[in-house]
Amino acid sequence: MDKGLFVYYGDFNVQQIPFYQMCHDAVRSGNLFWNWTTDLGVNFLGSYSFYNIGSPFFWLTIPFPSEAVPYLMAPLLMLKFATASVTSFAFLKRFVKNPNYALIGALLYAFSGFSIYNIFFNHFHEVIAFFPLLLLALEENVVNRRRGVFALMVALSAVINYYFFFGEVIFVTIYFFVRLICGGEFKLNVKQFLLLFFEAVLGVLIAAFLLLPSVLAISGNPRTDNFLLGWNGLLYSSVQRYGLILQSFFYPPDIPAYPNFFPDSNAKWSSVSMFLPLFSMTGVFAMLKSREKHWTKPLFFLSLVIAFIPFLNSSFSAFNNSYYARWFYMPILIMSVMTIVALEKYRENFKFGVKWTAIVAGAFLVISFFPSYKDGKIVFGQLPKYQDRLWAYVMVVVMGLILSYVLTRLTKKAFFRATTIAVCFMAILTSILMMALGKGNSLTTHRVVEMGLHGRDKLTFLQQDKDEFYRIDMYNNVDDDKKCMDNFPMYWQVPTIQAFHSVVPASIFTFYDSIGFDRGVGSRPDVKYRGVRALTSVKYLLTYAGEKDADTEGFSYLTTENEFDIYRNDNYVPMGFTYDYYVNDKMFDDFSEKSRDRLMLSAIHLNDEQIDRYGDILAELPLTEYPIISMEGLQQDAANRRKNTCYFFETDNLGFTAKIDTPTDELAFFSVPWEAGWTATVNGEPAIVENVNNGFMAVRVPAGDSTIRFDYMTPGLKTGFLITLGGLFLLIAYVIMMNRVAKRRPEWRLNPYAHQNREATLSRIAAGDAYAATISRKVRSILHPLPSLDNPEEEIPDCSDEPEEETEIVIPKSEEDEPPAEHPLPKAEEREHPLPQPDEEQTDGTTEK
Repeated sequence: MDKGLFVYYGDFNVQQIPFYQMCHDAVRSGNLFWNWTTDLGVNFLGSYSFYNIGSPFFWLTIPFPSEAVPYLMAPLLMLKFATASVTSFAFLKRFVKNPNYALIGALLYAFSGFSIYNIFFNHFHEVIAFFPLLLLALEENVVNRRRGVFALMVALSAVINYYFFFGEVIFVTIYFFVRLICGGEFKLNVKQFLLLFFEAVLGVLIAAFLLLPSVLAISGNPRTDNFLLGWNGLLYSSVQRYGLILQSFFYPPDIPAYPNFFPDSNAKWSSVSMFLPLFSMTGVFAMLKSREKHWTKPLFFLSLVIAFIPFLNSSFSAFNNSYYARWFYMPILIMSVMTIVALEKYRENFKFGVKWTAIVAGAFLVISFFPSYKDGKIVFGQLPKYQDRLWAYVMVVVMGLILSYVLTRLTKKAFFRATTIAVCFMAILTSILMMALGKGNSLTTHRVVEMGLHGRDKLTFLQQDKDEFYRIDMYNNVDDDKKCMDNFPMYWQVPTIQAFHSVVPASIFTFYDSIGFDRGVGSRPDVKYRGVRALTSVKYLLTYAGEKDADTEGFSYLTTENEFDIYRNDNYVPMGFTYDYYVNDKMFDDFSEKSRDRLMLSAIHLNDEQIDRYGDILAELPLTEYPIISMEGLQQDAANRRKNTCYFFETDNLGFTAKIDTPTDELAFFSVPWEAGWTATVNGEPAIVENVNNGFMAVRVPAGDSTIRFDYMTPGLKTGFLITLGGLFLLIAYVIMMNRVAKRRPEWRLNPYAHQNREATLSRIAAGDAYAATISRKVRSILHPLPSLDNPEEEIPDCSDEPEEETEIVIPKSEEDEPPAEHPLPKAEEREHPLPQPDEEQTDGTTEK
């Protein structure tokens, strides 16, 4: 449909596709430190470790050329789903005797509503794919005494995504204590616990090469500082959110940004889905009905409680005050365990599960028809926002309930094949429903492919000014249908002030906060901030062709290309310029917030210490020089800044080089976000990198021609690598030491079959030995028959000279000596046709002696 491309909608189109291609190109070109085409400039590793850098799947694109990367998005997504199936199967098969049930559970987990929903957030699937291995490594460490693997999985989880790793640490801790309290084979002493904790610490140390730079990169991000306290931490402000959470267990998820059942739940992008394809909650209810004290029950209820308490829920998102349910993939794995255990051991309870799933799902359907007011009239069935989608969701649920009821009544042989097919069918059906709704906007596909991926070569101004550094702006002052799609410049890989990206330097947030603009998850400054455009060296403005309502004052129309009207900024100031005046903190704070961008074009904002250092070359801004908030005043201020600008400015993989000729000592300003990783030299001599204008950089230059060099090194990268090397050394030493200890102390040895049923193992051994002994006796009776009863005088053979044979029954000393059979024979008393036992009457009328 898209000629080999997979184009979806929303964040997938404007983030995942351009991020993959841009990061791919950056890695291949060695640009691993400072990235110039994201926002005003970002720490590459710190900003993209959340999205791409830690993903094993991303690195598979590196051998391919840049043009191939968009075509790899669909194959990589398939690989992520397949990986999630394999890893969850490895975890789930520990809890069932028949691995076919684990296969069913793996499909439930990999194609859950959470996974389908988060195709929108493509980078979430890395975490979904590898999380089961983290729990598996924990089980192997505690139950099977397998050393070192848990440390490696902790490291891998931390590298893949530090944000999700924070939540995984909390969930794994809860999982550990629930399993420990519930007893069974999951037990350890104090020494073993300390070793487990040591491995966890080792895992964090090994991940430090990427984890440390990532943590330092977000340390000043204001999104990490707001916590839910007071009543906001105990109760959700939106009552509908409680209904949304419950509904997510029983219905397929709503499409992101378009909630249906609970439109005012304020959770449009929060990944709220606990839906399992086909079975929904039937398996969970069936498991809960059983009397078995299984560890999944308290863990499931704890997850439910956490989901309903805002403060506890936010702990999985580093206590972010925004509502997210992006940790739901973890309890979904537990629900998959509950479902397959119920299928194997408590299938008779599925009638109960189907009944209660139907009752609750039906209750939500009844609520949707509750009367409401519309235009002053009472109407019914208007609570759901999109009625057509509602009935599609209902169809999926009803089909699942019917199939669940029928399948759980099939014989075991027919059940596995039919259920596997049914799960796949329902997963495909749910996926098609979600994808169809997302891809419904064909205009988006055109913009992504023709104007984005294939658009750079159509923009001639990019080729004409390729030797000059400047930024471009995309018009966004209209409604959603007319404003430019996010991240167009990232498709073309040109510097810009517009960026839809959550993880950028804290200095960018500081700058926008200082002028009264709420950056949130994207830099989209209103066009009324015209001073920002001059301050940040914006040269071109692009609007959709024919956009008549665009506010383009201060820009001159040039041409129309690639379905864009292109304007040139009349107040463009090249990168790198000087000031005559400064303003202090009080002067800046007293100025109108919405006009502070204009103030920073008239004078540079310095703190008191900086004023002491540079008061000899800059004067305090006099009242007569305060900016006039008009187009004429903007033109005059821009002209003043153009009087003394860098005549050379060039970026590279490590920073940038600038050249400027000044009549006196000056403070050269660069609209590049300040970070601790920057160092500078002026004419080869070290210079102080000043943080000015609320987040940008400046250095002092002497009179005359000066060469300015800025170099960037990711903060924490070198230290992180040293810590990683130390962690790897400790891990190797630890594994060698534990292997030596295990040789001397059997209780510390690897026991690969400890998680399997000991009773079944012994039953198999006893039954096999009894069978072998019986066959042996039969052979001996044939070789040496007893005297016939019709001829009592028949001589009995003398076997006294023959050595007496004894049947030795050997039972392994521990489970590690011999693996259990896949299908152990049942105990003697449970057999339909018991095996012959010693001293039992035989069919030929003889009696064994």
